[in-house]
Amino acid sequence: MSISISVLTALQQVVPQLRPQLYFKASLTALSHAMEDQVLAATLEQPLVIANFQRERFYRQEAHRYQRLAQRSNQIYVLSAPETDFSHSSEYYEKIAFDPDDALAQEWHLVVIAQNYATCLICRESLGSIAKNKQQRHLTPTMDTDTARRFEGIWTAERGVSLKAAELLLEKILVYRPELLEKIESARQRFGIGRPKKDVEISNQSEFACDIDTDPFVQRLVTYLQASQYKLHKAYRSISAQARKERLVNSISSAIRRSLNPQEILQVAAQELGENLEACRCLIYRAQATDTQAIVEQEFLMAGVSSLSGQAWQLENNPLFQEVINTGEGVCIANTSSDSRVTTSKAMWYAIEKFGIRSWLMEPVLYQGRLLGIVELHYCNQKPHEWQAGELDLVKAIATSIGAALIQAEAYANLEKLNQQLEALDRTRSNLIAITGHELRTPLSTIQVCLESIASEPDMPPELREVMLSTALTDSERMRKLIQDFLTLSNLESGRVEWHPESLHLQECIDLALSRVRTRSGTEKLPNITAEISPQLPLIRADGDWLVEVLAKLVDNACKFTPSAGEITINANRNSDRMVEVSVVDTGRGIEPNRLETVFELFYQEEGALRRTAGGTGLGLAICRQIVNNWGGKIWAESAGKNQGSQFYFTIPMVGGKE
Repeated sequence: MSISISVLTALQQVVPQLRPQLYFKASLTALSHAMEDQVLAATLEQPLVIANFQRERFYRQEAHRYQRLAQRSNQIYVLSAPETDFSHSSEYYEKIAFDPDDALAQEWHLVVIAQNYATCLICRESLGSIAKNKQQRHLTPTMDTDTARRFEGIWTAERGVSLKAAELLLEKILVYRPELLEKIESARQRFGIGRPKKDVEISNQSEFACDIDTDPFVQRLVTYLQASQYKLHKAYRSISAQARKERLVNSISSAIRRSLNPQEILQVAAQELGENLEACRCLIYRAQATDTQAIVEQEFLMAGVSSLSGQAWQLENNPLFQEVINTGEGVCIANTSSDSRVTTSKAMWYAIEKFGIRSWLMEPVLYQGRLLGIVELHYCNQKPHEWQAGELDLVKAIATSIGAALIQAEAYANLEKLNQQLEALDRTRSNLIAITGHELRTPLSTIQVCLESIASEPDMPPELREVMLSTALTDSERMRKLIQDFLTLSNLESGRVEWHPESLHLQECIDLALSRVRTRSGTEKLPNITAEISPQLPLIRADGDWLVEVLAKLVDNACKFTPSAGEITINANRNSDRMVEVSVVDTGRGIEPNRLETVFELFYQEEGALRRTAGGTGLGLAICRQIVNNWGGKIWAESAGKNQGSQFYFTIPMVGGKE
């Protein structure tokens, strides 16, 4: 028989009524094992077994089974195309190493012949499956063992067909191992292989009636079907879990696309995650690695479970949180009553008892290694929850989505803040132009006129010359103060100021500030200024020079908008936050209530940049706010409205108090 002729093709030529069926590799393996188990379990006397495994790698997986079969018979023949050390051999059974170009390399055969039993499995791999394997084998070496490979062929227990299949395979064997002729001839004679068809049919009707137990064969196939059913069920569950995960992730992603509000995103995530995993409680809150506690922002609850929303959740003594920080990975506990991480912590055990937490999961919300928050799942007052890998993967995927959403929302908030800063900068630029035009051009023009007059009029009377010089000096001082305020504010905003806090008596600083104001005013009549400071007032802690600057600017501001017949009062008292509260109260022009906050903005004056009668740059209160904020204080203004006077307040830390 030529090596190019397929055994299946030759068999179909002899028995044309055969109709090949489609088989997958997994089915062929199950059928082969069932047929082999039948031989191992039955009382067959020296059966003939011929098996072709296509290639040596497939044979190696079954070699141990054929060693057991060899104990049942000396008529065992195994064929395979060699790949490493497979060769002709008679050690346990007859091994036939055929040419890789032989048609046998594309076929799968198993024939079992006994006096009272016969069956055969003759299959050829489909051309599409062969082409696919050749295409993919260089990419994935294990692809040719895929259980989904397809074959076409026949499986039958008809004795005449089995004998003919055995005859064709024995002819193939003799092509490669002619020295086995005597042994093969013995098998032919014993089982009637190669007899005329009529003789075979007579034999089938008489001496070869099948009376063996087929239970091992049936059990093997039942086991295979059960295993296949289990795998199918497992695959369906996996598909269902994956679909659920995708729906949940898509739900979170949709929430992210719909809103840039982080609270709304976190609420959707907590609700969806808690419902899908049927948790008693799902918490999501913002947290950083250095936090000692966090406020629970969003929560999902089952009915009857106590709420944690809005409460402070302790992190400092939480070993699970510390483990998350150290590893960057989630932590889960199936049973809190037996886990040493929580049973040895009083704080943790208190929380477990109070909120009934039986199973606990804590997953970090990270972005590029930075901790943004935590997702927690609690199963309460029931049997321990065994965490599944799919659940952990799902929570991790949601936490990743939440991290991206929070960063996106944060970026949007920063963008809004940046836009506001750009708008403020644009207003500052406009005001700067106005201030420059009004506050610099006017005194420069005055100085220029005065100096030109003095230079061009040598006979100018001394009294007029004195007036001209005084006017030029006054306006040059005005310009100096403007430039000094610009430099001061620039240094404060850029952080180039060196601060030297010390313990001070507030009264001394007020005295220095009032002296500075009176010196600057020259001959100008000021309102009546009084300071009412208790001698029992504690020491304050601040940089003395900058505190005097704040006091001087607030008093100077009050003087500008208070007539000379008015009153300015300075008070100071302790408040409940370990701070001293200082007030500068005047009886002057007052401020509209809706402008009390804007007076601290750059270049602000109530009359507007180009319509001001009081003079000044509008930088004084902005400078005061920068200084007060630096030492941790607050500054604000109050007023009942136009012509109702103004009250400016700021706070200073006491010695030993909040700094």
